[in-house]
Amino acid sequence: MTATIALVDDDRNILASVSIALQAEGFVTRLYSDGETALKALIDNPPDIAILDIKMPRMDGLELLRRLREKSMIPVIFLTSKDDELDEALGLAMGADDYIAKPFSQRLLIARIRAILRRTEVSTSGSAGEEASAETSLTRGRLAMDTARHRVTWGGQNVVLTVTEFLILETLAQRPGIVKTRNQLMDAAYHDDIYVDDRTIDSHIKRVRRKFRQVDPEFDAIETLYGAGYRFSED
Repeated sequence: MTATIALVDDDRNILASVSIALQAEGFVTRLYSDGETALKALIDNPPDIAILDIKMPRMDGLELLRRLREKSMIPVIFLTSKDDELDEALGLAMGADDYIAKPFSQRLLIARIRAILRRTEVSTSGSAGEEASAETSLTRGRLAMDTARHRVTWGGQNVVLTVTEFLILETLAQRPGIVKTRNQLMDAAYHDDIYVDDRTIDSHIKRVRRKFRQVDPEFDAIETLYGAGYRFSED
């Protein structure tokens, strides 16, 4: 099935060039030049992935993501200016799946898109039948993960995670008490040798903790081992 990619950027040159590159790779593209127009379209007719510029007039990419996340968990890649580290971290904390700094390689963008699509396919590929769900369930204390249906609960309460967040948590929960380095978590969530720096993983971990603490303010199952990485505790 052909994937549909939504592009939201006020720079029409970027919209045109990226759209041409994606169509050459077999993707279907939808183009939006401002956040307000894009928001309704992304909610009413969700694409497989949305690529959002941060710096846009009227409604910037961060506000668009915030409002989008109230209704949808479609994967989002941010396009940021080279020095906008704060915006990158904030975007990830709000639930973006990835970011790419401008100017960017279209080849890199396509690789990131394909990686996210593969992660999405993996998380939903076993969604048919209760037997498949039983085979792909993971329970650690109050945590229950259905890897076939991409569902997570904590103490019976639903916790909605992005694909990237889900894969990071799954990697930690598979071996409780074992420290996972940032590189190991990168490998689990970002395949194809895509470079992701340490603070990207840190931002995802903070986001996961925040989501669990919304249903349990005492949540402390993900521990930080400074200089080493992270581990999941069942206690």
